[in-house]
Amino acid sequence: MEIGQKVKVFRLRDRVSSGIINRLGQVGIVKEFKMTDGSGVGAIVEFDDQTTTWFFEDELKPVEQQ
Repeated sequence: MEIGQKVKVFRLRDRVSSGIINRLGQVGIVKEFKMTDGSGVGAIVEFDDQTTTWFFEDELKPVEQQ
């Protein structure tokens, strides 16, 4: 995964708010990375409505470029 890459949210690891649940299946762009719990890396994803949320890397799949 790289900054600027399109990704799709395909699963959620933890219980989250309905706002995050609504992101399931949506496509966004990786804006940056952040350390999660000291051993993992998360990706901050921006969606079409300009909102950003972070996800664990294993919750995201790269979107094939056409």
